[in-house]
Amino acid sequence: MAEKKVQQVRLAVQWGFLLFSLYLGVTFYRFVLHFRSGGATPFVERPDGVEAFLPISGLVSLKGWMTLGSINDVHPAALVVLLTVIALSLLLKRSFCSWVCPVSTITEVCWKVGTKLFGKNFKVWLWLDWLLRPIKYLLLAFFLFSILVLMAPDSVASFITGDYNKMADVKMLDFFVNLSGTPLVVIGVLLALSFLFKNPFCRFLCPYGALLGLVSRLSPVKVQRNESACISCGGCTKACPSYIDVMHKERVCSEECVGCLRCVSACPKPEALQLKAKNGKVVPGMVYAALVVAVFIGGTLIGRATGHWHSAITKADHQRLITAPPVDHP
Repeated sequence: MAEKKVQQVRLAVQWGFLLFSLYLGVTFYRFVLHFRSGGATPFVERPDGVEAFLPISGLVSLKGWMTLGSINDVHPAALVVLLTVIALSLLLKRSFCSWVCPVSTITEVCWKVGTKLFGKNFKVWLWLDWLLRPIKYLLLAFFLFSILVLMAPDSVASFITGDYNKMADVKMLDFFVNLSGTPLVVIGVLLALSFLFKNPFCRFLCPYGALLGLVSRLSPVKVQRNESACISCGGCTKACPSYIDVMHKERVCSEECVGCLRCVSACPKPEALQLKAKNGKVVPGMVYAALVVAVFIGGTLIGRATGHWHSAITKADHQRLITAPPVDHP
């Protein structure tokens, strides 16, 4: 029974993080509006957590840390969140995608609504699935190679301290607030497809998910099937949003597994399908849920405690940058 309730807990955690993300977005919008209104609206402190939406800045910061030997104080929270999410995937599968990521939460709502509207979700043809899935890995390879390999240390330093990077969070806000043209069409199409197919963006296009999937293969905990107890009902395979054939796996090692535990919750025989550590010890669903939240929040708290969270960009700098003409990429 406890394993059945894990999905209720997962949804509560998902929506908690989604609502918190919306809070960060609204607060950051008010922060920017204060400067753009010439001080006509009240000043609110910039929420540093908004840097969770700057993975590219976080990746450049990682390169800077590797080559320059220190964590920059322009967008330090971006690096902290990136490292925390990687650590989460290394320890607890790709759980960030199914427990924390707001994009995944929204697309899950879409395909669940689609199930009610159409009676089912559609599945991409196998040949097309094989053609589309490499896209996210190609995008990941492009970002990793461009930043971690090609970017020279001097370029990293100048990029980090440049006005373009300092304004990355404001540019991100403006992108979504003023969404129009091709980006609006692309996002609209992806949302529409999410009603028909399960998580098309996550499955085919998200380079972040591709990175976490590769890291998650090293995770010591994985869903494991006890063949002698399995009744081959197919409920686990049907429940999997990533289309993994769980019923015919001994241990689910796929990088597409997002650690949602829907397969475990759907199993009518608790002893047939369980989340287990490498040493064979069972990890109860509620313990797993607590660990996911603890690792994610714990990582951000470590960033705060070590002084690598709050941006050093001053209020005067924000005033200058936000009210200045648009800054082009160098």
